[in-house]
Amino acid sequence: MSRVLIIESSARQQDSVSRQLTQTFISQWKAAHPADQITVRDLAVNPVPHLDINLLGGWMKPAEQRNDIEQASLERSNLLTDELLAADVLVMAAPMYNFAIPSTLKAWLDHVLRAGVTFKYTETGPQGLLSGKRAYVLTARGGIYAGSTADHQEPYLRQVMGFIGIHDVTFIHAEGMNLGGDFQEKGLNQANAKLSQVA
Repeated sequence: MSRVLIIESSARQQDSVSRQLTQTFISQWKAAHPADQITVRDLAVNPVPHLDINLLGGWMKPAEQRNDIEQASLERSNLLTDELLAADVLVMAAPMYNFAIPSTLKAWLDHVLRAGVTFKYTETGPQGLLSGKRAYVLTARGGIYAGSTADHQEPYLRQVMGFIGIHDVTFIHAEGMNLGGDFQEKGLNQANAKLSQVA
């Protein structure tokens, strides 16, 4: 049995293409792996606070020096990090907002990229500690950006995942969603075709 952690980040609940892709992923994965455990964390419904002085204090101060807010911030980060550590498969659903990922997803990443937990510093540089995991990134984009200099999603997320030791990363892009007509249909068809090969 594997554990699958799904991170939703679309601000929209209705008519969200990235959420549609997630539901397709879940149904196909359950059909192929009925015994697997799937956990969904929805960052739009339960947003994670952005990195602040309280979280830094929770990470860096000895337990006896933390105030209540710093301790609560640390416990939140521990919960999110423990979910990631327990997962065998990570799925991030990310619409493109202003050429990049939603700020809610960035906030989640800021909670789980933790020195000594998901990566460590060595004499030869940082080393990821989450080797052996797989990741899938499901994106929805208004235009067509794959492979262009305007795509700040895939390069960033590949670097972040590699930084913590996840190198098996598959991107599934639904592009052209705001271009209408044939562009939208083609983008969805291509994304769904690639999704069908995942499970």
